[in-house]
Amino acid sequence: MKKTIYLLTLISLFIVSSCDKFEEINTDPNKTTKVTSSMLATQILKDTYRFWNPNPNDFTSGNLFNKHITMLETNPNPYQYFYSYSPYGSFGSYKRLTDLKYMVNFSKASTYEPSVQGLALFLKAWYGFRASLDMGDVPYSEAGKGAEGITKPKYDKQADVFNAVLNDLKEAESLFATGVNFDGDIMYGGNVVKWRRLCNALQLKVIQTMSKKVTAADKARFAEIVSAGNLLTGNSDNFMLVYTTNSNATYPMYNGEERRKYTGVSKLVVDELKNLNDRRLFYFAEPAKVLIDGGAAESSFDAYDGAPSELAADQLALNNAAGKYSLLNKRYPLYMNGDPMLYFTYSEQCFIIAEAIEEGWLTGNAQEYFENGVKAMLSYYMNLPNTANHVHGMAIDQTYINNYFTGAAAYATAGSKEDRLHQIWIQRWLIDFFQGNGGNYPQFLRTGYPVYPLNPATSLNPEDPAVYPKRWMYPTDEQTKNPENYLKAINEQYGGFDGINQVPWYLK
Repeated sequence: MKKTIYLLTLISLFIVSSCDKFEEINTDPNKTTKVTSSMLATQILKDTYRFWNPNPNDFTSGNLFNKHITMLETNPNPYQYFYSYSPYGSFGSYKRLTDLKYMVNFSKASTYEPSVQGLALFLKAWYGFRASLDMGDVPYSEAGKGAEGITKPKYDKQADVFNAVLNDLKEAESLFATGVNFDGDIMYGGNVVKWRRLCNALQLKVIQTMSKKVTAADKARFAEIVSAGNLLTGNSDNFMLVYTTNSNATYPMYNGEERRKYTGVSKLVVDELKNLNDRRLFYFAEPAKVLIDGGAAESSFDAYDGAPSELAADQLALNNAAGKYSLLNKRYPLYMNGDPMLYFTYSEQCFIIAEAIEEGWLTGNAQEYFENGVKAMLSYYMNLPNTANHVHGMAIDQTYINNYFTGAAAYATAGSKEDRLHQIWIQRWLIDFFQGNGGNYPQFLRTGYPVYPLNPATSLNPEDPAVYPKRWMYPTDEQTKNPENYLKAINEQYGGFDGINQVPWYLK
């Protein structure tokens, strides 16, 4: 009996020991056992700011609404002709609101907590602002509260969304002001000073975006932010996603040479740059083959001709085959670390303030802001990597920048206010060339400038081919998941019709 007990004891000890060793052997010592706020910040920022589907075909399509490029294929691309394969907006970004809460919770009691709270508020404001610009009234005050039992959030009025966004950005700014630099930030490297400046600058953009509805209090708030001075100071503060040579973080147009061959720079872009004697043309475009064959030098503005985006697709394809158009510059598909995705720049901030001065919202020198914005953008391209061998002998240098403001490029001090606003809006529009972020389209809808080509004969707008779409429709699943609030939103805003030509509050 004693022998049996002894034997069983030995067996038990062996089993326990073996299990311990088994667990030890089969545990990855390099695998994290804890999710941190920095890990979540990295993932959330990547998901928020990377292009939605990073491949050349989708990336070029994502640039068509802003009329920077023209597709030169026989089959018409709906994005080029003011329609879309899927004319619906999305609340997909709102799914990240839960992750933002976890990100904040994981930072509790750490020195990073105020900074992480600031980041969470900034991103919530970013999601709400973009969603509202896309669709109109959207959930905001009750968004991301499924864990609290709110599975059918109400739609806040667009005016209320914009106001809440402004307040969240202001609170985020104050949190960054008291915060410390933090880990996990792929945009600013955790620099709270830059984040603070961005929060202030984005408030200016939100206020100006609703210029048709702006109040005296809004103008005062705008002027107060500018006067305080905690704003972007130069290109080093640009809010942008930088691509790398890491295979998981490459430029969406990389390896897109076949796509480039059917991507023309639009006539609108080429004509504006030629009018301004602007060397960005040589960074954006290749010379037209027909014009080169006719004796024009690649370093001459006369060698470039843009493709009319409103022309019928089959005719564009024929003209492209004949070499009539300037295609997208050959540099774009060549580099894994191609042009960064610009989301908000020092230049845009300058143009926003210049417009506000011209409109009388605050005092200041609009010309100085305008020229600083243009100089900064030109300097950005002057220092942009991967361009040296692709600018056709017309590189932007400091001498060129210093002498830029002549002829049509000179600020129209002797002209009308409208003349000067047109100059500001053109330069603001050029910032977004081939960015894929769709950032300028709401500003075009607000200002009507530059005038995007529209041909009712080629437009694919199914509701009215003679007008520009004003919005995206609400996601179809809202009709089943949140029907009461969905119906209330379209009834109150759009007379019960959820259409792409319906005019949201900020444009009325």
